[in-house]
Amino acid sequence: MNMSADSVIPRAGRRPAWRKYLPWIAVGAVVLAILIFAGVKYSNTGHSANTPLTNVPADDRSAVPSTIKLETGATLVARQFIKTAVARKNLDSAYSIVTQQIRQGQSLKSWRTGNIAVIPYPVADLKYAPMKIDFSYPKEAQIEIALLPKAGTKAKSQLFLMDLVKRDGKWLVNSWVPRSTPPVPSGSSNNGAGG
Repeated sequence: MNMSADSVIPRAGRRPAWRKYLPWIAVGAVVLAILIFAGVKYSNTGHSANTPLTNVPADDRSAVPSTIKLETGATLVARQFIKTAVARKNLDSAYSIVTQQIRQGQSLKSWRTGNIAVIPYPVADLKYAPMKIDFSYPKEAQIEIALLPKAGTKAKSQLFLMDLVKRDGKWLVNSWVPRSTPPVPSGSSNNGAGG
């Protein structure tokens, strides 16, 4: 086989085609690396999570404040609420001792209709309404009220939770919710289920 020198030794002036694009590839790689670096460094807008050390003790607000004796004014408001809003009597008086949470945006005129966000009870049938204090703080209290009817009436005993708040020196009823669950019928073999 006869090989010429031209076929074995490349010509001095001729380079492979890919080598002429090599400077452009290198510049593109450098620009891409700069863009990636800038994107990683400057795209994080968060702040450092490092917590500086300090000798100042932590401000612990988890302690429950001590319960104080329930003010007489709160008890009077609770009883007035039962005699008015719960009984649906003298609703003007009831309107003045409840918060916006119970009023739910109702005007006094609308409130007077008796269609209010207060669970009613036949107060005329009450024999006792004992109260138990769950907690009492200077501006907030929660009491449980048992509504116990007279014997021979159709009313059932009910247990309610009442939240009271003190605003501008005046106690107001902030919520009135039943504590007990409705009774389950038990007078038939199928526990009152239809069928």
